[in-house]
Amino acid sequence: MHSKKWTVIFSLLSLTGFFPICVEAKLDANRSYLDNGIIRIGVDLSRGACVAHFGDSKSKRNLLNHYDAGRYLQQSYYGDTDGTNWNGKPWRFNPIQGGNWKGKAARVDHFETSNDPPFLRSSTTPHHWAGSRLCEEMVMRQTIRLEGRLAIIDFSMSYAGPDHQRARHQEMPAVFVDGALKRFFHWTNGKFKEASPRILGENGKKGEKGLGIGRSGKAWFAYLDENGRGIGIHTPGTPDFTCYRALGNGKTGPSGSACSYVAPIRTFKLKKGMKLDYRVYLTIGTLKEIEARFSKLQ
Repeated sequence: MHSKKWTVIFSLLSLTGFFPICVEAKLDANRSYLDNGIIRIGVDLSRGACVAHFGDSKSKRNLLNHYDAGRYLQQSYYGDTDGTNWNGKPWRFNPIQGGNWKGKAARVDHFETSNDPPFLRSSTTPHHWAGSRLCEEMVMRQTIRLEGRLAIIDFSMSYAGPDHQRARHQEMPAVFVDGALKRFFHWTNGKFKEASPRILGENGKKGEKGLGIGRSGKAWFAYLDENGRGIGIHTPGTPDFTCYRALGNGKTGPSGSACSYVAPIRTFKLKKGMKLDYRVYLTIGTLKEIEARFSKLQ
């Protein structure tokens, strides 16, 4: 179906807040968006239907980074070492929604849009990050909708492969942000606190030391730009997190090699028959605005 060039736009009123919503499917560009006139979110069908765009409707500025297949807002899981190799480093079982490190894509098995109610929904067979195969033993699903100034993503994963022996930190999900959003905040002691994530230099080499792992009391996270505005991330029930900033070659923007990263994490083993469901909230604004919106979810 991707060979046909067509655009479909549906307009209606949201059931929550009465904002006009557009479901815009541009299959010739491998992108599909939800836009309610306030915020805009989009997925890349050439990269496992990963979330590739999140920003204000008016400016259409993308606050996310998608420099390579691993850098989308996406599902990613880790298992035991398996003899694979990532750019000279021994690796482990690592199904990724977007594809592998050499750019080979995951497989989108199902994709649909709806205008009543508005949503984007997909089912993906992930690709091993360091390997050359699709991970047929795992299915990743997501449903995305908008409510006012919040984007709501329901992720699910089912795993049918063999049991793994070691518990790993699992990204819930992996969130890669435009490197221009340099200021990282997490909730602690009743307020948002700014922290300095560890720095990765050019080609992923270790740079300045900083916060690599921590805990956020309400599982609220934010990356802001120099004007104090940016993206808020909330995965309920997931206060632990890992974070860093990659300097790359200094180029920021959605496709730049510089990025800011955070992942709420849970620690568990992959087990045969495992099914996992979780929800993520995204919003855009100042710290005060992010706090106010997330507070209403409690």
